[in-house]
Amino acid sequence: MRLRVEFTTEPFDLDEAPPHALVARAVISSADLDAVDVGPFGNTAEGGADQVLGAVDALLREALASGATRVSLQVNVIEGDR
Repeated sequence: MRLRVEFTTEPFDLDEAPPHALVARAVISSADLDAVDVGPFGNTAEGGADQVLGAVDALLREALASGATRVSLQVNVIEGDR
């Protein structure tokens, strides 16, 4: 099964990316995922279920430990991969 994760971390800082955002992006960028797209207002990545779920676990733990007060995420099954 392939999954797509979309996420944002808060609080936002429009002038400079806060530490929790940088950590979250680093976790996703270094994971064994496909189609990683990081941006100032949202991030997405795709991959196998085990890889995405493992990355989400690390993302949550590390972003919260780095000062995130909220992590919003959505995980979707990519059509045709059920």
